[in-house]
Amino acid sequence: MTSFPIQPGSASSRVDADATDSPASPGRRGFVTRTALAGAAALALPAWSFAKAPATPGAHARDWAWLQGNWDVRHRRLKERLAGSQDWQDFAGKSACWATLDGLGTIDDNLVELPGDPYRGLGIRAYDRDSGRWSIWWLDARNPTHIDPPVRGGFTGDGGEFVGHDTLRGKPIVMRFRWHDIHGRQPWWEQAFSPDGGASWETNWRNYFTRTAARPSPLDKLADAPRDFDFLVGDWQVSHRRLRQRLVDSQDWDEFGGTLRNWPVLGGYGNVGDNVFEFPTGTVRGVGLRSYDAKTKQWLSWWLDGRTPTSIAPPVRGGFDAQGLGTFIGDDSLDGKPIRTRVLWSRITARSARWEQACSNDGGASWETNWISDFVRKA
Repeated sequence: MTSFPIQPGSASSRVDADATDSPASPGRRGFVTRTALAGAAALALPAWSFAKAPATPGAHARDWAWLQGNWDVRHRRLKERLAGSQDWQDFAGKSACWATLDGLGTIDDNLVELPGDPYRGLGIRAYDRDSGRWSIWWLDARNPTHIDPPVRGGFTGDGGEFVGHDTLRGKPIVMRFRWHDIHGRQPWWEQAFSPDGGASWETNWRNYFTRTAARPSPLDKLADAPRDFDFLVGDWQVSHRRLRQRLVDSQDWDEFGGTLRNWPVLGGYGNVGDNVFEFPTGTVRGVGLRSYDAKTKQWLSWWLDGRTPTSIAPPVRGGFDAQGLGTFIGDDSLDGKPIRTRVLWSRITARSARWEQACSNDGGASWETNWISDFVRKA
């Protein structure tokens, strides 16, 4: 699970929908503002869980079926971008892609064997029914506290195009991803940048994919990877107990079931959880994503809700103490007022664990627990 305090992001670090790229409707924007109460939690679900569950996934649940599995990747990358360079680098890599959100999302984990600087990276994708577009984000493990702004788009025939906005050397650029021959034996991807709003493009990266396995499996872990979340890898049955209203002295709780599938990414410096919540109003899905920042020795935990798939919530941060208690805290707001959100992991054994979420409206002097999730490992 993952928790999700609501924090304003800088232009370089925001991971929500770019208003100039994919404006939300007034109804959705108002709905998010009213209902994004207290962080969703490490299994993370925002307070929007009272909303009606979405319809069945439909045809777009198979948009990325061709990419699921494991791949060898041949990279060809321009060494300097938007600098008039013709110096290309060729190197190898690996990729593994899983479906999430009942097919309306994917996670792909990547080993990029860049000469002199091999690294891991993670692609996150989600489909938005309202706009009919996919969003694609990227997290580079060399900068694990930052998720790049998304590109958005979709597929036509045997290819796809996705466009977004970012900066390079402090100047705004437009990014474009294109997929080619997606149903062929060797699908390939290319990235291009434009410094002039799309009037001209420079292609700077191409990847050529060769399948090695039809079913995805995690890439090799790094020897020095943290082991804090090793306990969570695998398949779980989950019993949830959630307070209906927060910070109003409510004693009314809802109880419901769910599942979690969790696997390691980023060489063990991250992990991903695909969550299913069986609310009384219907099934809800979400993805929890964590990455480890070796500089601060803290984990960052993000949440992507399948009903609001154009944004990834800002992370909560924290870690585990010597007794095995995990504490993660972040800022949020409730009814327009600032609050704190706290997530605890406890009672961790080989076959069970507990996750709890609490909120505070007095700066952490007191806490109200509003969500408890008990995990039992599936046989």
